[in-house]
Amino acid sequence: MAAQRRRGLVLSRAALVFLAALVALVALAGAPARGDELPTPQRSPDEVHRTIREVLRRREFRRESPTVVERARRWVRDQLSRLLASLFRGDRGTVLAWIILGGLLTVVIVLSARFARSITPDAGRAIAVSVAPRRSAGEWRAEADAHERAGEWKLALRARYRSLVADLASRGLVDEVPGRTAGEYRAEVAETVPRVASEFAGATELFERAWYGNRPTGADDAAHFRDLEQTVLTGTRA
Repeated sequence: MAAQRRRGLVLSRAALVFLAALVALVALAGAPARGDELPTPQRSPDEVHRTIREVLRRREFRRESPTVVERARRWVRDQLSRLLASLFRGDRGTVLAWIILGGLLTVVIVLSARFARSITPDAGRAIAVSVAPRRSAGEWRAEADAHERAGEWKLALRARYRSLVADLASRGLVDEVPGRTAGEYRAEVAETVPRVASEFAGATELFERAWYGNRPTGADDAAHFRDLEQTVLTGTRA
């Protein structure tokens, strides 16, 4: 028995020694190497907190506070919401709310009507309307002659077509309105004086091909246009 007890003590001491050695090895393995140690902070905690506060004071991190107008508008909206919510509670509240809303609407209508009647135009002040003077057929024809002498055949053809329209307008055959197209004048001439519709359509085609179609034109087209113009004016003479 004594030998067995002595042997058990030896085994227990050996186990304790082994366990202590194992713990020491684990501690040495888990300890960081000297080269892996964290660097020493270059700034103190107070400096870090101060830097963070300075960054958070920047404008992009600042929450915009509502203006006085926005606060007043929000307050009025909240008060109206509370008022309507309290008025529409129950049957009596609903009737009272409709009466109040009807009264407010009536007041708004009456005030608007009075304000509208109070605004009257000043009879002593005349309204100035600027109307561009309409050029006569003779003025357009003189411009066409000047362009032909300068060799500006496209501009000359345009001015000569305008002179023809002005002549027909002075005779009451077409309405010379700014912005009307050549096609509209052609349709109106065909309706009012169909006997010269073909010649006027030919003159219109010469003008459109040169002005809108950007086709080359010259003295031959100008002479042809003058012949068609003369036929139209002769056929519409009273």
